[in-house]
Amino acid sequence: MPFARLTLSHEPSLDQGRQLCTELTDLVAKALGKRRDLTSVLIEVPGAHRWTVGADEQPAAAHLEVSVTAGTNSEEEKTAFIASAMSLLRRALPDLHPATYIVVKEHPATDWGYDGRTQADRAKGRG
Repeated sequence: MPFARLTLSHEPSLDQGRQLCTELTDLVAKALGKRRDLTSVLIEVPGAHRWTVGADEQPAAAHLEVSVTAGTNSEEEKTAFIASAMSLLRRALPDLHPATYIVVKEHPATDWGYDGRTQADRAKGRG
């Protein structure tokens, strides 16, 4: 049940947005071993914004956060995911600055869920 939030400095085209959503969904499923059908992706573009790195405005900037249940991914899986996600973003945004942060946020199973049930509660139902 991962949730990915991609924040971009500029609005992507409709096709580019769709492609980013599809590729991020596929990457989360493959690299982190998550269910594709439960992976949510949100692309946000702040309204009035100035995105800088080292106080210099950037032609393209991005920040990606993916929320997963704590303990469900190894360090190696997260490392591979972050490298692959950066490659994906660089393909989509060729002018992307290296100071692009990708974060895998781990939440305790008791602290989040979907459809009104925590991940911990869902795990109990499986056992």
